Amino acid sequence: MKRSFWLVTLILTLVFTVVATAASPFEGNPKEEYYMVTFASGIEYWKGCFAGMEDAAAQLGVKAIYTGAPLSDVNQQVTVLEQVIAKRPAGIAVTCSNPDGLRATIDRAIEAGIPVVTFDADSPLSKRYCYLGTGNYNAGAMAARYLAELIGGKGEVAVSTVTGQLNHEERKTGFVETLAREYPNVKVVSVGNDNNDQTRAAVLVSGFLQAYPNLKGVFCTDALGGVGAATAVREANKVGKVRIVSFDTDKGTLDLIKEGIIDASIAQGTWNMGYWSMMMLYSVRHDLVKPVDGWQTKGINPLPGVVDTGTNVVTKENVDAFYMD
Repeated sequence: MKRSFWLVTLILTLVFTVVATAASPFEGNPKEEYYMVTFASGIEYWKGCFAGMEDAAAQLGVKAIYTGAPLSDVNQQVTVLEQVIAKRPAGIAVTCSNPDGLRATIDRAIEAGIPVVTFDADSPLSKRYCYLGTGNYNAGAMAARYLAELIGGKGEVAVSTVTGQLNHEERKTGFVETLAREYPNVKVVSVGNDNNDQTRAAVLVSGFLQAYPNLKGVFCTDALGGVGAATAVREANKVGKVRIVSFDTDKGTLDLIKEGIIDASIAQGTWNMGYWSMMMLYSVRHDLVKPVDGWQTKGINPLPGVVDTGTNVVTKENVDAFYMD
């Protein structure tokens, strides 16, 4: 009896020891490398995205690496992405400077067995597993409602955007269509391309102010556009007379909100984009998501096709919460 008791105790101890020491599927190899590939790679906006990816990589015990094209040039970004694919990484998160220009290269990565997700700016016709980003149409609608209320529901407004880039086109469309539908007394008098360039945006908005002396507001679909618009409005001595709603939470934008030159900005869930991109890439790489058996050979996507990472309106009242440490 005593011998049986000790035998059972020994077996249970061994079982619990094996269970306790079994490797978790979320304990990765530090040699595993996951890349984030951007365009205009030096802008502050990407810091929040990569911070999320790094946090997830640290939790998983793998390595996150940042790289990108220095300009908003699709050919440059294709070259960088091809260089990354040649390294055979464990996974790639890429934001697309052009929805069609990156498509073939993304597809080559997938066909080579490298998981790819897109974030912030999508390539919807590619074979990427998931797009994680802002619901851009709704974000534009949010900006439209906020700016319309700022100017009392009537008057002329203009848009500074990045022509041809899908996420910016969606923001612009959401803004324009929401005003037409909900604020018929607010008229969009001009839409211009700032090409994600602060100097160009300043020149563009200065042109708006000269062409439309009764202009009451400007919506900028990108952060550098907002900073450029603020420069133009300040130089025209129209701070408070021409209201600005911008996008994103770079330090320049936040400082201008505190100064009262930019009235508000639409904050994207940049950290969420990077964090969940990393988690999804890791899960696909390690075959942790199995919606059906043999999904790889049956043309079934194991991930949700689109994930909305959320937006918030940044104003003077809450701006301090959005500064990065």
